[in-house]
Amino acid sequence: MAKKKGSLLRQERLEGIICASPWIIGFLLFTLGPMIASLVLSFYEYDITTPPWWVGLENYQTILFNDKTFKTALYNSVYYTVISVPLGMAVALFLAVLLNQKVRGLALFRTIFYLPSVTSGVAVSLLWMWLLDPNGGLVNTLLSYLGIRGPLWLQSPVWSKPALILMSLWGTGGTMVIYLAGLQGIPEQLYEAASIDGANSWARFRHITIPMLSPTIFFTLIIGVINSFQAFTQAYVMTSGGPVNSTLFYVYYIYRRGFQYLHMGYACALAWILFVILLFFTAMQFKLSSQWVFYEGEVRNK
Repeated sequence: MAKKKGSLLRQERLEGIICASPWIIGFLLFTLGPMIASLVLSFYEYDITTPPWWVGLENYQTILFNDKTFKTALYNSVYYTVISVPLGMAVALFLAVLLNQKVRGLALFRTIFYLPSVTSGVAVSLLWMWLLDPNGGLVNTLLSYLGIRGPLWLQSPVWSKPALILMSLWGTGGTMVIYLAGLQGIPEQLYEAASIDGANSWARFRHITIPMLSPTIFFTLIIGVINSFQAFTQAYVMTSGGPVNSTLFYVYYIYRRGFQYLHMGYACALAWILFVILLFFTAMQFKLSSQWVFYEGEVRNK
């Protein structure tokens, strides 16, 4: 009997591996393989047109100690992340709370708010180039009706990053849907019990909604930080990293060094530094999560 059960278990494992093999093969060929190749190339000088030659840690030393543009690109990405991620999460949560109410036409409103997040990044960039045009753009036109002189937006080193942060709010629909799913998973009994105890709307939101939604907030925070550090399309299409490198984000700098200047080994080293930065921040967020992320049982016992 035990022998038959062991044979059945091995057969199930084999069938599982066979079913998962397309993903496994794809991961090995198109994800793990290129990652290993980029790590190896980061220790070489490689311009694509000639064979690579070994330079050891020279690429990393140059990036960390001699490359001022690296520091600029890193600063731009950190600036963009620190402001756009919390702001986008707050807007998405606000919309999710609104769309969690029982009103007529709710499905239509949810669709309308979600659609911008699935629009092509290039199309969105072209749209916002028109909206933020300092001469005749919709945003500055509306500001002029209020007696406010609009800034130069994408043409100003001061306003270019805030302009892209404002644009990033266009795509909060995806995060909104995640929050909406989290809100609908909160038991109504908790709100009813709090209402009986005399808690007002703000108290229920603060002591029930936020703690119960904290795992979802944690997830969107991790994904938001990773995605914001990989901002590329809007800078490439709208500003080409300018003006004065004010929108030269980190990934765009990797692209520039690798595919414009053909410093592929240098670009691989930049990519691995970004990987270490994201790994560090992700690990820190996981370590700190125990202080503010709560699960249903913990909230019920508070």
